[in-house]
Amino acid sequence: MIRLWLARSASPHTRRNYVREAARFLAHVGKPLGSVRMGDLQEYIAGRPGSLAKVALTAAALKSLFTFAQEVGFLRFNIGAPVKVPPIKNTLAERIMAEADALLMIRQEAALQNRVLLTVLYGGGLRISEVCGLRWRDLTARDEAGQATVFGKGGKTRVVLLSAATWKMRTALREEASRRVGDLQVADDKLASVSADAPVFLSRKGGALDPSAVHRVMKAAAARAGLPGEVSAHWLRHAHASHSLDRGAPIHLVQATLGHASVATTGRYLHARPSESSARFLGV
Repeated sequence: MIRLWLARSASPHTRRNYVREAARFLAHVGKPLGSVRMGDLQEYIAGRPGSLAKVALTAAALKSLFTFAQEVGFLRFNIGAPVKVPPIKNTLAERIMAEADALLMIRQEAALQNRVLLTVLYGGGLRISEVCGLRWRDLTARDEAGQATVFGKGGKTRVVLLSAATWKMRTALREEASRRVGDLQVADDKLASVSADAPVFLSRKGGALDPSAVHRVMKAAAARAGLPGEVSAHWLRHAHASHSLDRGAPIHLVQATLGHASVATTGRYLHARPSESSARFLGV
């Protein structure tokens, strides 16, 4: 039952979190899923140690499990339906870096692949899993720049336009990849020596870069720029959304670029960094 439930999510991160929460819960109650009662679930969530965010994650995961179990007929009743997920403070504003800091991180990165990686994360607003999954066939020239076809969250595909400056860096990285496979000719007609299915961002072993490696690149870049240690790769996605809205990008366009399912999700960035407030009209 739990394997079927987990298979619904395309995100490895979500699957890891959910399987951990389900295993902890079942170990705690010591009974099969079909024998669990509402009181068991409420008691477990109420006694869950840790921050409010962790309690909310536990509640959301278990509610999802019991909802799915009822939908497929495994359980007659959804005992998770009445359980409320505790509200948590929105800390998005704390995770949006200044535009100058984002650009400084990129410019101070000496390694070409890492610099392109940071540029695509910021300039394209991509998630870590999306940038790790990029293949050369996903990058297509368009006028003086290009576009990336991204396979994103929820199994959805979207196309993200890349700036001319980003595309120029992509071309330099492609040329470097050609040299790696032994092609010393770097003219455009020779770049086909790199397989179209090859990862754009390579690990040291030659395979696709994994999320942990992206985090290491990001942490090192943040340290060089003098930014806080909690800065992560997802901060660049937040920065893309916030900075583009600050510069006047239509909210529906930012939504489409980031692949948000709802414009309300994108709207969080407007609330996190409002351009106006009634507080400015007061004399204090």
